Amino acid sequence: MKLPRNLSGRGLAKALKVLGYELTRQTGSHLRLTTRQQGEHHVTVPDHSPLKIGTLAGILGDVGQHFGRSREQIVKQLFDG
Repeated sequence: MKLPRNLSGRGLAKALKVLGYELTRQTGSHLRLTTRQQGEHHVTVPDHSPLKIGTLAGILGDVGQHFGRSREQIVKQLFDG
């Protein structure tokens, strides 16, 4: 599955709400998101527009690892409605 090419950091933060992630703090241009589903997990998302593809892939891979799913499964859940 292809990653979105025009996604901003804020857009990703909004999409991750589906998985229980909430903004816990912002330091400069970085957002810290935390979920407590299946244990506590934090990700740091740059507040850039658009996000670089490698950065987006890394964040989604980290989220997938926390939930025991592949990056492709996470992308499908977040962006395929």
